[in-house]
Amino acid sequence: MDRTDSKNVYDVVVVGGGAAGVGVAITLKHAGIENFVVLDRATVGSSFASWPAETRFITPSYATNSIGMLDLNSIALGTSPAYSLEVEHPTGKDYARYLQGVARFFEVPVREHTDVLQVAQDVDGFRIDTAGNSLNARNVIWAAGEFQYPRLTGFAGSHLCRHTSTIESYEDLDGDDIIVVGGYESGVDAAYHLAYCDKQVRLFDANCPWESESSDPSIALSPFTIERMHELAFVEQVELFPNTAIECVTCENGMYEVTAGDGHRYQTSVAPLLAGGFAGSHGLVADLFEKREDSSLLLSEDDESTIVPGMFLCGPAVRHNNHVFCFIFKYRQRFAVVAKAIATSLGLPAEDLEEYRKWGMYLDVLSCCGEQCVC
Repeated sequence: MDRTDSKNVYDVVVVGGGAAGVGVAITLKHAGIENFVVLDRATVGSSFASWPAETRFITPSYATNSIGMLDLNSIALGTSPAYSLEVEHPTGKDYARYLQGVARFFEVPVREHTDVLQVAQDVDGFRIDTAGNSLNARNVIWAAGEFQYPRLTGFAGSHLCRHTSTIESYEDLDGDDIIVVGGYESGVDAAYHLAYCDKQVRLFDANCPWESESSDPSIALSPFTIERMHELAFVEQVELFPNTAIECVTCENGMYEVTAGDGHRYQTSVAPLLAGGFAGSHGLVADLFEKREDSSLLLSEDDESTIVPGMFLCGPAVRHNNHVFCFIFKYRQRFAVVAKAIATSLGLPAEDLEEYRKWGMYLDVLSCCGEQCVC
């Protein structure tokens, strides 16, 4: 039976202990907010720790100077994964260690192994139901991320595929002839590592992202990925099928058949890998937000629900106009926006957030220099 938490009402409950959750929690502390808690259904950084062993950040980590954010992958002022981990492109497990260290250093109040089942409006603001109890909060920040919520639809038989997010290591994958469906970052990453495991790979994409002329990494492949596509192992082991949408996948007698929209059929004895992205966790609180035309959640200028005051969104699902905040270096720019809005509602001056302006984090989305890029 659920029981109400003994700690009265929190000013803020943050759902998610990843880059967005820990980052915005530290910003809340800088804003002078102390009565809050972070909930994670596993452990801090667990989604990153679940990445395939070979996968690395496409955004480089490097320590720069004191007038800007130290590192593209930093989530807190004065910290740098490059400095802490001594690597330029961290693995998921590396980055999980960084998040855990930052959370400890800033004494972020985290409740691990706390699975949030529902967020509902209540007399005190919100009731957050977990598997073990219920908490009450004046404000909720949904920062649960995407990796644990892979997109498993898109074509008939997609359930027969194996999503890349479920791979522990490409080295341990059975078979010598692998079909990968999806040619964006995770698909090319899978093909690259499989090629170095001396496997033949056929990579299908409905478009051709490796030839995009956009400079926005939300649309085009990163330079890190393009560079790896030119390596000899990739060139020799990977066959690319651009502008080839997959219509269906079937399996009979242990043989998988992949049918493209143009009618061509391809066989493999191994379940195709699906690199179709992530549905995200925000669907769990979608009823507390209005929807945009693209089905993403409609937000105020403070990343707050337009219909439920006190309900905020943080992380890669944030959208404003045509701006996509899907990378850490993008969505961390919104941490101080959310923290300041909540601090103001609580009557706090949030004076320490001025430092975020100096570090280029507290930005007005409408002043962005690009149509898609959030600089």
